[in-house]
Amino acid sequence: MTPDHGRSRSSAGGAILPALLRGHRLAAGLTQAELATRAGIGVRTVRDLERGRSSRPQRTTVGLLADALGLSGPDRAAFREAARGRLATDLPEEAAPPAAALLPAGVAPAVVAATATVPVARSGSEETDPLCGLSVDLPPPVDLIGRDHDLSELTRLLRRDRSTPVVSLVGLAGVGKSALALAVTRQVADRYPGGIAGVLVGEGSDAVCVLSAAATVFGVTGPAELVARLTGVPALLLVDAVERAPEAVAEALDRLTRVLPELRVLTTGRHPVGLPGERVWPVPPLDVPPEDKTGPAPQALAGYPAVRLFTTRLAQVRREPPAPEELPALAALVRRLGGLPLAIELMAARGRILDLNELLDRYGDRVLDLAPPPHPGEAVAVTLREAVATSYRLLASDERAALRRLAAFRNRWSVGMAEEMLAGDGTEAAVDPVPLLDRFLELGLLSVRGTGSFRFRLLDAVRDFATEQLVAAGEETRVRRRHAQIVLRLVVRTEPELTGPRMIGALHRLDELTSDIVAALTHASGDDPHTALRLAAGLSRWLRLRGRDGAGRQWLRRLLADPRTADADPAVRASAALGLARLTAVYGVDPVDVPAARDALAVFRRLGDVAGELDARGVLCTLLIWAGAHDEARGQAEATLAMARRHDRPRDMAVAQRGLAWHDVRAGDLTAARRRLAAVDRLAGQCGEQRIRVLARADLAEVTRLEGRYADAVEHGRRALAALVELGEPGHRRRTLGTVGLALAQDGRFAEAGEVLTELRATVPAQWGADRVEDGVSALLEATIALHRGDREMAAEWFAAASEAVGPGQRSAVEALVGLAASTGDVTLLDRLDKVCQENGIRLLPQEEALLYALTAARS
Repeated sequence: MTPDHGRSRSSAGGAILPALLRGHRLAAGLTQAELATRAGIGVRTVRDLERGRSSRPQRTTVGLLADALGLSGPDRAAFREAARGRLATDLPEEAAPPAAALLPAGVAPAVVAATATVPVARSGSEETDPLCGLSVDLPPPVDLIGRDHDLSELTRLLRRDRSTPVVSLVGLAGVGKSALALAVTRQVADRYPGGIAGVLVGEGSDAVCVLSAAATVFGVTGPAELVARLTGVPALLLVDAVERAPEAVAEALDRLTRVLPELRVLTTGRHPVGLPGERVWPVPPLDVPPEDKTGPAPQALAGYPAVRLFTTRLAQVRREPPAPEELPALAALVRRLGGLPLAIELMAARGRILDLNELLDRYGDRVLDLAPPPHPGEAVAVTLREAVATSYRLLASDERAALRRLAAFRNRWSVGMAEEMLAGDGTEAAVDPVPLLDRFLELGLLSVRGTGSFRFRLLDAVRDFATEQLVAAGEETRVRRRHAQIVLRLVVRTEPELTGPRMIGALHRLDELTSDIVAALTHASGDDPHTALRLAAGLSRWLRLRGRDGAGRQWLRRLLADPRTADADPAVRASAALGLARLTAVYGVDPVDVPAARDALAVFRRLGDVAGELDARGVLCTLLIWAGAHDEARGQAEATLAMARRHDRPRDMAVAQRGLAWHDVRAGDLTAARRRLAAVDRLAGQCGEQRIRVLARADLAEVTRLEGRYADAVEHGRRALAALVELGEPGHRRRTLGTVGLALAQDGRFAEAGEVLTELRATVPAQWGADRVEDGVSALLEATIALHRGDREMAAEWFAAASEAVGPGQRSAVEALVGLAASTGDVTLLDRLDKVCQENGIRLLPQEEALLYALTAARS
């Protein structure tokens, strides 16, 4: 450096002001625009002062800046004197530039030293405005959320592993790489006596720039002196934003690590440096809560780091924590933001004005456009879309094409599904997805959770951006069609497992695919209705078990009525018609269901499809019961049993026996019903059909209750309920709840029965009206509790409601009429009761006959 001959004290002092102003601003955690806004001056004024372009600011400007920075005492005096042009050597010792704090996203991090202050430098051209003369202290500890594992493992790696010269933190923009790196350097400072320093890479840097900057931050004048100083001395160099000049960084670090084996390098960037021995450490977004249709529990939500970060940042702009009614929106927001800290902080900042439901409504579909609020005099702020686009541009053309295709998946997917998607339609060469997925993970575009098959997922912001690129490339129709076919193939493979010992795993597999199933159906119904029909037909059992009957009926009705499916495979149309009937039977029977089921039965018989014929007979049995054709229903069940025995199909035998047990109960033969249910249990056990065994246990609880063994009925019912939680089966679960509640009431355990009643009322689906049988269960339980408590007037009111709500072909309708007669003493009800029994083949049980006999005897 040339001597300072002939330079005025004013110009020399002016060189101190930019560093001092910038140091105070960084210590306050402010951007140039934020400082300008706080001081009430133009952002260009701040920018010119920090770059030395304005060496003698006006006294008013100096005062406004000092107020905005909160300076007082010696700091304020030193700042004022520097602005007046005094030399740094004239400043008192305590007026040295302040320690740098952790900076906001998009601002260069202050670089830290281990035990002594060291200079900080940025590599690059003059536009990067290097701070070669600013010394800073170790920044304060960073409050990281959800990074405990990363922090502990990286600390261990940099403390103990001397064989890894370079550790690269890689991830999407805004994921928190720099904050994590600073926290790690704080943890390992005692292990590097040579110091810890760092360089922020500037655009256009070359290897000489990077090496010079590295020398500067370690307090020497050039690379040669740096080698002399650090030879044999452990030191750590932090290099931030390597993607700005990847080739230059790689060349510089390669040269440094070759001659300085004790030097460790910690880098952050969108992609690895690419050096031998480099340890790549992907920094994923924060964990987000999964989709839960029952609604998030507050305690469970608080356990997710993305939620904790959101609520922490929200607390900085509003006093009130999220209200209970805001929690679903909170969970949905952090899911849409993909757990990306930058996006979470940008969204939470808007919570000063809007509540979380308003945030979700306004920004839920526009997360890619999130950006910090613009400031006067600044260029347009970088949006989340631009941040993702930067990583997208790092990909090769084939990698971009693969990312666009994978964006068709809505939730988590497997390696096999990725392989199908990338393999194309048979005209393209097969693609090994593993290197591609590894590359996407390396760049922070992909998240991996758990060890199951469905563990890969594109971040929501990445998927949204890739979808935009998919549409722009004109590939959407082709990729969506392929996606629907992939989902169909998986459903076809899974459907047989929805019965038998692998049922639970099959259900969970389809549960994972729920959003992809909906997307595939939505697209295929317009573009490829044959695929959509096959898909909907294969899903009917899953839809039934998961309580999605309404949505399933809508899809099947629409697709069966679509003229484009009229020429579909007859077996597919027959399966779809049966699926529609199966879902409709939850609510009653549609006049077209029985003929449709008969037609499907005829198709399967003509095709010689034994499984299809047995399934059709089972559905037809249920429809005939709802239609009041009980004798024909029993005949179909007996034919099903005979056919299943002939073909040695134990599961179908168990289904038929369970149906016949229901007819035995209707006829009042509880002994025969109990024998059949024992056979059901044995047959279902042979084929590993856990669901049928659980349903048989629930039926046994009802038979036991009707026998008057109430305590045993409660025990059987509760065991069945515990198993039904895992199986789904919302309709069966409600009926079993009714059995348990009635047994408790009849046993005099009114408090427990009341708890069951509360649960029953809470589980009535919105689409069930007051004329549905499920509502009759609650009314019957309410009436039974009132009757056994001696409140006959209340009991009569509820028994009357139950008798109207329950279908006349159901045995509970007879129970309601008997209770109504007993509570009112109205013998005229006996004629109505007798008519119901004769029309539906229902025989009164001994205790019911005894109750009615006592009633008539009292009247006579």
